[in-house]
Amino acid sequence: MKVYATTVNRTDEGLVTARYVVSRLFTGLLKPKKRIPGTDLAGQIEAVGDKVTDFEVGDKVFGFNDEILSSHAEYLVIGENSALLKIPQNSTYIEAAASCEGVHYALNFINKTSLTKGQKVFVNGATGAIGSAAIQLLRHYGLEIDASASADNLELVKSLGANRVIDYTQNDFTKENGDYDFVFDAVGKSSFSKCKKMLKPKGIYISSELGRWGSNVFWALATPILGGKRVIFPFPADIKKSLLFVKNLIEEREFKAVVDRTYPLEKIIEAYQYVATGQKIGNVVITMAQDGKV
Repeated sequence: MKVYATTVNRTDEGLVTARYVVSRLFTGLLKPKKRIPGTDLAGQIEAVGDKVTDFEVGDKVFGFNDEILSSHAEYLVIGENSALLKIPQNSTYIEAAASCEGVHYALNFINKTSLTKGQKVFVNGATGAIGSAAIQLLRHYGLEIDASASADNLELVKSLGANRVIDYTQNDFTKENGDYDFVFDAVGKSSFSKCKKMLKPKGIYISSELGRWGSNVFWALATPILGGKRVIFPFPADIKKSLLFVKNLIEEREFKAVVDRTYPLEKIIEAYQYVATGQKIGNVVITMAQDGKV
């Protein structure tokens, strides 16, 4: 397969820098098990094996694997049964590649809860890949959405579907009144103890991170026993189902990935350096092709 676009995300940056200690249990304790990073891609099939039936040469596809695809390369080999689909007709390679990781994790926030149209949710970190996807998915389900973002991105988050956006550089969102059914922390920078008062008596808190000393895992086990407000820790699963879901939304023009910057492959170090700042908006995309097909 020829890769036309891929992203640099927190998973990739964490693999290269070994920033997240827990991830080393899966990616290699002393050195990466896979030396080439990259978890998602959009590209074109150049050749197929004799037993392949679902794809053929020339198919435009996109895919994702959080256990690393090694897609930061111009070509790769991928199994037919992987989380790989033909890209939506109305999507570019860049848009398709940027519609994988963030959507998968955001969807696995949402599908761990029972949503009802009109419920109220707060999304912290609404401009990241997960947060910007979560806003659009929650809008699709008909929820009332409040969110946090910096002053420069308030209008962007509103355009994605938020009703009200708080400038976190000026206001502490955890001081909000306790009338939210859900609080989704898409960047893992808050905590259940700080956000607890934002929730209704049966409200739910979900974070994209383990929390300090793994506290979110502890609370996920303890709060169902204690009753009242709960913590759910999302273990993402069924990537192909997530891709099918977002493909349908893209085709219905109900989802559009947020792309911050694009870099050519030869500037991939700059892309990693930018992602490491923690300031990216949506997705950072690496483009491989030199033939204008991205």
